Amino acid sequence: MMKPLNNTTTQRTLRPVKILQFGEGNFLRAFVDWMIEKANKSGILNHGVAVVQPIRGGEEIASVFQNQDHLYHVYLEGIKNKQPVKEITRVECINALLNPYTQYDAYERLFLQEELEMIISNTTEAGIRYVEGDDLTASPPDSFPAKMTALLYKRYQKYKGAPDKGLLIICCELIEDNGSVLRAYVLRHAQQNRLEQGFITWIERSCHFYDTLVDRIVSGFPKENSDEIKKELGFDDHLLVKGEYFHVWAIGGDPVIRERFPLDKAGLNVLFMDDIRDFRARKVRILNGSHTAMVPIALQLGCQTVKEAFGIPEVEAFITRMVETEVLPVIAGDQEELRQFAAEILERFYNPFLHHYLKDISLNALAKWETRNYPTIWDNAKCNQKARFNRFAFAALLVLYAGHSKAIDFVPNDVAEHITFIRQTFQRNNLRAWVTGIVTNKDIWRENITQIPDFIEDVSDTIEQILTLGMENALKEVLL
Repeated sequence: MMKPLNNTTTQRTLRPVKILQFGEGNFLRAFVDWMIEKANKSGILNHGVAVVQPIRGGEEIASVFQNQDHLYHVYLEGIKNKQPVKEITRVECINALLNPYTQYDAYERLFLQEELEMIISNTTEAGIRYVEGDDLTASPPDSFPAKMTALLYKRYQKYKGAPDKGLLIICCELIEDNGSVLRAYVLRHAQQNRLEQGFITWIERSCHFYDTLVDRIVSGFPKENSDEIKKELGFDDHLLVKGEYFHVWAIGGDPVIRERFPLDKAGLNVLFMDDIRDFRARKVRILNGSHTAMVPIALQLGCQTVKEAFGIPEVEAFITRMVETEVLPVIAGDQEELRQFAAEILERFYNPFLHHYLKDISLNALAKWETRNYPTIWDNAKCNQKARFNRFAFAALLVLYAGHSKAIDFVPNDVAEHITFIRQTFQRNNLRAWVTGIVTNKDIWRENITQIPDFIEDVSDTIEQILTLGMENALKEVLL
């Protein structure tokens, strides 16, 4: 029988709580808390973390945390320089977990502690939203921005607006300009509730909100081989979380964060910059654009996972050439640096240890294509280049959504009205009219896709090829 994991079965160093973390999910534990642990053990930081559950409930997971004294392991597997790598880290930096809806007094004591320095959050994309009339006097307010406003206001009052009692606020939610949006909502709540100008000035001058981009695939608790991993660890760890070895965290904002949270000095891939927008665009076009382009092709070849897809030489060649010839040339920056960045990104596709399912990536593929791939096509068009690989991927997506492909048991998970329109308007004998109707449908697209020269014609011809030759042969044709 394996040992339980808690303070009686392993030694740990308790550290002062300097970070209040909103969110107890797999991602934060395998990404942020893992980094804090690495920095603590290297002597760069000495930071304990108190975790706050941002919504009601969660008693079951809270009980598991308590039983294990907030200890757990992060189990990473991946590819580095085309060689398999594995890393196991016991995370000991979390000191407490509480829910403010049932433990408000303890929660308030934590955010009023003098040594608290920062707040880190991942309340999901839905967490950073403005709720009109959210009661700042509630214990606690309901929405995350209102919680933040009330928290900061009480801290401002306790320390009488002392500049050194402001906090660094780092958002990991997957929305653009996450920290900037949260800051705007906090100020809006303050103004709507007529809080004094001194508080608003304190927020603007003494509290620092950071926009971030996070990247690591975290698959969570490894149900398929948990017993095997637990045996390797020597502990019965019910909070075990598995992820890929690759990681990058881009943090944008004023330079105070570089001095107060120097994770890069612990050898972690954390990038501090004034503005992350260019970096985000680069990552979205290379990684996410490659995923979106690959999925409709690979599904029609009978693949289920990214690794399976990249094991097909034609798929690998398609994505590699698409990135090299269409994506990188229209991204500003040093091309050699971009090629290195792209190589590190695409190496992740070979990872045999993670089951990254294509059907999961295909969620809302129409909107993803417009965000991730359309800008590349448009930038190529401005340079009189066709971006034929990206055009091919769009044609493959329409065939997939039309229900006329050989994809096995695939059901699109997208806006129902858009799927219905694509399927009901399908015209096998007039593909150009069908594609024109889709491309000009303003309910589907925000962008004017018709401004791309020859786009409708090229996509229609490609669809004809896919339907006539099958995906395998059509793919070989585009690679000639």
